[in-house]
Amino acid sequence: MDTDVFYTDGLRFSCTQCSRCCRHDSGYVFLSKNDLNALTARLDLSRGAFIERYCVWAPAGLGHHLSLSEQENHDCVFWRDGGCSVYEDRPTQCRTYPFWEHIVADSTGWDRERRECPGIDIGRRHSFFEIRNDLAARVRNRPEHKEAR
Repeated sequence: MDTDVFYTDGLRFSCTQCSRCCRHDSGYVFLSKNDLNALTARLDLSRGAFIERYCVWAPAGLGHHLSLSEQENHDCVFWRDGGCSVYEDRPTQCRTYPFWEHIVADSTGWDRERRECPGIDIGRRHSFFEIRNDLAARVRNRPEHKEAR
């Protein structure tokens, strides 16, 4: 076990379903190939039709990453009637929150995120290994990318 991290004893997090991470604030929800496959299967759409209907290509370095689009009010395109309409197949980025590298890199990042998310430091304790698995899932599921033309 890596004893240099502040979460060797795990971290507490339980989603309060406040929806702050899904609504009212513009941002990107990047999609990996696995995310795209799950969502296209769920909605019975071709890759092209799904991308055209639900996605944007967000600038990233010398190219673009595939991201879910937003509704006019900045809610996620899949936010409906008080919840996520694709929850069971939500993207890796959503499933692994708040165990993202920049949030768990040190206790300062965790403390900063606590100010935004009421679920941090409450509820179930996620073990060191669960957190590492979420971090690894983000590495394995890199966003779909296309080079700039």
